[in-house]
Amino acid sequence: MSQAATPGMSAPSTGGAGACPLCDSDAGALVWRGAKLRVIHAQEAGFPAFYRVIWADHVAEFSDLSPADRQHCMEAVTLVEQALREQLAPAKINLASLGNVVPHLHWHVIARYEWDSHFPAPVWAHPQRECDTARETLVAERLPALHALMRERLERWADLGEQ
Repeated sequence: MSQAATPGMSAPSTGGAGACPLCDSDAGALVWRGAKLRVIHAQEAGFPAFYRVIWADHVAEFSDLSPADRQHCMEAVTLVEQALREQLAPAKINLASLGNVVPHLHWHVIARYEWDSHFPAPVWAHPQRECDTARETLVAERLPALHALMRERLERWADLGEQ
């Protein structure tokens, strides 16, 4: 019912959603895909541990989901957050669901560090300092193990009863 990342694999288009980049592609490096959502690693400069949990169907708002689907979505967000905390020990995890630019339900799950260029401001604010590329590289080197842990946890969760 779910699958691990396959390079070059695209998300199926939901059709009728217009020009939605989250319907038309994975919109990042696929980490895991289940029946109702996928987890991607976003390529955001300056933020090496920036992930999105993207709902498969084209819906704009969290409240558009049924109560069971809302719980399902937030459990996936929680599993991604827990893996980030365990593997990378960031100063903070930022969670956000905006959708102002792309009105397709998705959650940003971002590991933040006191040394990152925008901390403590949001990643979308003006930088507070220069990027620390050496530290960003150290985080990036740990991502393969992080992705393996995310896939393992998400698969186990899916096997226990992904809706």
